[in-house]
Amino acid sequence: MRAAEIVSAPQPILDLASNDYLGLSRDPEVVVAAQAACASDGVGAGGSRLVTGTRPVHMELEAELAGWLGRHRALLFPSGFQANLAAVLALADRHSLVIADRLIHHSLLTGVAASGARLRRFAHNDLAQLERRLSEARRERPQQRLLVLSESLFSMEGTSPDVPALAALCDRFGAALLLDEAHALGVLGSGGRGLGHGISSIALISGTFGKAFGSGGAFLAGGELVMEWLLQSSGAFRYTTALAPPLAAGALAALRLIQQRHAEAGGDGAPTVPQTGLLKRAQRWRDGLEAAGWPRPPGAGPILPLLVGSDERALALQQQLEAAGLLAVAIRPPTVPEGTARLRLVLRADLPGGTLERLLHALGAP
Repeated sequence: MRAAEIVSAPQPILDLASNDYLGLSRDPEVVVAAQAACASDGVGAGGSRLVTGTRPVHMELEAELAGWLGRHRALLFPSGFQANLAAVLALADRHSLVIADRLIHHSLLTGVAASGARLRRFAHNDLAQLERRLSEARRERPQQRLLVLSESLFSMEGTSPDVPALAALCDRFGAALLLDEAHALGVLGSGGRGLGHGISSIALISGTFGKAFGSGGAFLAGGELVMEWLLQSSGAFRYTTALAPPLAAGALAALRLIQQRHAEAGGDGAPTVPQTGLLKRAQRWRDGLEAAGWPRPPGAGPILPLLVGSDERALALQQQLEAAGLLAVAIRPPTVPEGTARLRLVLRADLPGGTLERLLHALGAP
């Protein structure tokens, strides 16, 4: 073979973009649980939940989720997009007004469009502006159904609202609150149960298994009335093949691991060991990036957006990091507003030591 024909093996690349916050997608207990479900129940469910698709693992996962979150019931969905669509359609119709954080996920906006409700926005995490929107709505149409949409950890911003204050505001004006906890569960709140845990006035909690749980699929959790309404009326739940049994089994194993680690860390008042380490590490990364002259990523969780402004610079930095063996994806409009292109850095509990130093070296001077 001539030297020119020799193809070198691809260099390993370290993933700094995945949402597998706790590293559970490769945890042996999660993998074994999914493999066992695949062997016993098959790869797919073969039907919708109300026909032939329900397996014991679906009901176990729903019951344990509801208990963990302190909600009456949970229902599983094949994807987070479907769950958010179903949630909005359960809480709003063409007679409703939806007031949404300006940076909510596209799935929630799709739900609003499908519901026929009117939509108004408030500035990101600006509860003073939300209060004005709610006050105006009640003054103009006192009996109108109101729905507020927000997230507990915004996936492209890394920021969180003051959830207790948000819920109290909605309660004061008689507005239902739908809180998307997809990126917070397993990471934020007591025992990783999200920032909405213990706030009974929240109408629905939306969550996914494709992030900190290391599996796939999603769920909604709420009170008896709204969950029964979803069961009886939601096309997104009724008319789709049930969540694949291996994914449900993996999610159940991950939930039990999160609870077990939390219990070992000291019970109800203490966060989980991986959760604690992850948040401390996120603080160190923010400090390190700021000390190196980069804009300090907002928030306190494991999502660290490094704002660089132009699309071209974000793409150039992505390529620069990739050449150094690091994967960090450039996020550009329309996913984020014009002029706010960024590298979305994501911390995971299983990242090797020295990763921050390696990142700073690869980034170079701002």
